[in-house]
Amino acid sequence: MAYDEYLADRIGQIFKSLGADFTIKKMMGGLLFSVDDKMLCGIHIDKKYGDSLLMARIGEEAYTKEIEKAECLPMDFTGRPMKGYIYVTPDGWDLDEDLEYWIKLTLAFNPLAKASKKRKKK
Repeated sequence: MAYDEYLADRIGQIFKSLGADFTIKKMMGGLLFSVDDKMLCGIHIDKKYGDSLLMARIGEEAYTKEIEKAECLPMDFTGRPMKGYIYVTPDGWDLDEDLEYWIKLTLAFNPLAKASKKRKKK
């Protein structure tokens, strides 16, 4: 298993409770959640950290505040930190209200986020 299925279910339930029209896509050995064709968050097991991490797209403004928290890590999936993205360790999403906090942050940033360019089919 490349991601935490229980965490995936919890995230889906929060999106539903908030009335978000979301999609799920398996990608990069993990799972991604999107709204309006824009990635919000994802789950994967980080080899360096050794556990499931929640990846959240929260924007650069929120990033500067949230990265100070002990349960947050820079998202460096490619070896270089990505602006506006953050990893949250299990301590940061153990409780449902904590997980909902991160989901709400991603939803708040979503209208400001740019969608990825669509790849042309060959």
